[in-house]
Amino acid sequence: MNIPLQVSDFNALKKCDKPIHLAIGVFDGVHLGHLAVIEPAVASAKDNSGISAALTFDPHPSRLFKGDEGTDLIMSLKTKVARLHGVGVDVVIAKTFDQAFASISANAFLSYLLEQLPMLKSVYVGKNFRFGQGRVGDIVTLIESGSALGIDVWSIDRIKQNGLPISSTRIREALRAGQVNLVNSLLGYRYISEGTVIKGAQLGTKIGFPTMNLLWSPECKPRYGVYAVRFLIDGSGQWKKGIANFGVRPTVTDGGANEPLLEVHSLEDCKCELDERIQVEWVAFIRDEKQFDSVDALKDQIAQDCQSVKNLLFNG
Repeated sequence: MNIPLQVSDFNALKKCDKPIHLAIGVFDGVHLGHLAVIEPAVASAKDNSGISAALTFDPHPSRLFKGDEGTDLIMSLKTKVARLHGVGVDVVIAKTFDQAFASISANAFLSYLLEQLPMLKSVYVGKNFRFGQGRVGDIVTLIESGSALGIDVWSIDRIKQNGLPISSTRIREALRAGQVNLVNSLLGYRYISEGTVIKGAQLGTKIGFPTMNLLWSPECKPRYGVYAVRFLIDGSGQWKKGIANFGVRPTVTDGGANEPLLEVHSLEDCKCELDERIQVEWVAFIRDEKQFDSVDALKDQIAQDCQSVKNLLFNG
């Protein structure tokens, strides 16, 4: 059967004739802790000629109950779906987390999934998974329901780094603190931004440091500042080294713009046109964004920053 790369509901698998092995979670960041849940589902599907699927939620469940005070996401749904497919998941079910879904009782949760996915054979969740109305369901509830319905339930212990669980919460805190090395170690890959190059004020070109500008503003914003990065222009096939500033540019925008901008200056020869898409991998935090007394002072600092990044990326 033809399986789409992204689905917004269960319909794509309702008529599936192969066993379905389902990982469940928000999976924001698709970090190493998530892989501990996802990879067994993928392996079971391969071993049993089945379909691996991931059930995730959009928006984050906290948004239903807390509105704008809900959890800020590390990555967009589009990026999450691409990452899940990249680690081997066949189908991503992005379920709308609304009041009707939140009202399903814990005891009826697995029956609901089986109704939507008649070929459901196994479910994989983290050991701390909570579900059902009032979040009263736990792994014991899930195992009892699975036993009655003939569905295997696998609970995965939380993966730890330096004695602390790997979690999306830790990653968000590290992002906001500019701790890129910690972010990348918890993710298991480099934190990445992507977007289309837009026209800027061209000040960088005037002072000798031309930049590629991305109007990129994730929910969970990294610390404003200067970073060592690698970037890839779509279609080029070659990663380049660079330096980036993420922030509101207080020196040239009268104290700061309303929305942050990601500006990338290449430290290697490259050519990038407007409207081209680029991916940016964040390697290391260099310094905080700050307001300088003059453009000349900013120019001198950028030159120092470039040298620092060159020492890190070319000699590290």
